Amino acid sequence: MNKCPYCQNLIEEHWLYCRACNKPLITNLKDALDRSIKFPYDKPEIYHLEVEEQSDVFNDVVIEDKEIDEKIKEIDQALESKEIAGAPIPGSLLVEKSSLYYKKRDLPKALKNLELAIKNFEEENDLINLAICHNEIGIIHEDNGFFDQAIYHFNRSLEILKDINDIHKIIKVLNNLGNIYFLINDLEQSYHFYQKAFKLSKQENLEFEEIKSSSNLVEVLYLLKDFNRIKKILARNSEFFKENEDIYGIIQTEIKYGKLYFIMGEDYDESYQHLNIALELINKLSENISLYIKAKLEWECYLYLGKIYRVRDNSTKAEDYFIRSLESVRIFEIRDNIKEGEILENIAELYLFKGESEKSIEYYELSGEIYYKFGDNVKNAENKFKRGKIYLEFEENITKAMNYFEEALEIYEDLEYSKESATILHKLGDIYVNEGMVETAVSYFERAQDYYQKIQDDYNTKLLNEKIRSLSN
Repeated sequence: MNKCPYCQNLIEEHWLYCRACNKPLITNLKDALDRSIKFPYDKPEIYHLEVEEQSDVFNDVVIEDKEIDEKIKEIDQALESKEIAGAPIPGSLLVEKSSLYYKKRDLPKALKNLELAIKNFEEENDLINLAICHNEIGIIHEDNGFFDQAIYHFNRSLEILKDINDIHKIIKVLNNLGNIYFLINDLEQSYHFYQKAFKLSKQENLEFEEIKSSSNLVEVLYLLKDFNRIKKILARNSEFFKENEDIYGIIQTEIKYGKLYFIMGEDYDESYQHLNIALELINKLSENISLYIKAKLEWECYLYLGKIYRVRDNSTKAEDYFIRSLESVRIFEIRDNIKEGEILENIAELYLFKGESEKSIEYYELSGEIYYKFGDNVKNAENKFKRGKIYLEFEENITKAMNYFEEALEIYEDLEYSKESATILHKLGDIYVNEGMVETAVSYFERAQDYYQKIQDDYNTKLLNEKIRSLSN
């Protein structure tokens, strides 16, 4: 018998994971692959719905552009024949054509064909395929960063699916709504839809859907710092994926464990171990999956490994992993992606740590542009505030610092973020004091004080009372 490389307990040759420590045994992955384990083509967190007449429209096989073009040509010929014969145009053909353009990442043409298909399905009162088209249009709008339109189409799909009571598809669209609200930082709505999908899956005894919904829910729970619930979910998911020999699921769970231990900030070694297990598994599969899927799996591993090396004061390795993460995102996204903003911001923080403030500002500006483009106002405001601090503390450019603070303040006040607004007003007041502009400083302190009182921050309220009193004497 062999020994587990992690805990050294004896293992059987055919085991996919160690029964003692639950770590996946990557030496046996080839056997698992031979048992026809499938890997999704598109984002694991996004759910495409299958058209009834064409079950493999959005399948998980990545094909070359030449093959795609041939298939599109065949569909065009079929559509032309129908038109010449005066026969109705099948909406399913238009959806299939859309899916092919989606695989080519030609989103405008994919969208155009779905919109044409919708007209056909409306005329035929084909509710199931109408719901499917609205879902796919929602996914395309999400890819383009048009989140309001994506939400509209996901909701239209959900309304139709509720009318016909298609539980499987309802769960998928609920997850898509959870995703979109997560992207725009509406955690309350995101949690609501993920939790709804999770509960419905459990209620209907749909174990796979329950596992996938709970996996999505974990992303919100990270931000809510509900670590105990995350651990319970991941432990169950890990067991499920191993029992079902779902290597893709195992990889995703290892990545989520890596994120968990990093965010908890208690055991970076444990985080490091899980992320590297995930990378080993991905590399083992490299001959069986596309570059696209490989990049989608790797980007977050590289991002968190970069964060770990930054914590460990190894800036060279940290920068290397951040760049790898950025390159991975750019492989699977043809245009700017909001994930780039997070990576670029980490690079900015790294350069600030290295004392290279100008480079840090440059990367903050790049990430800020992405946050602005995708309408992430919270991250945009945070980004401006950080740039302001660099100009104030490192560049000694008070004018630029104050401009960025004011821009961040405007966003926070529009969002009704009292704590952040108070912090910036307080800082601006201190700057005006140093500049000898006492009356202006007092007005900023008074505005900050109102926010501190609103959030019942007694310490800062009293502190500002003292500052205002001393300036008024």
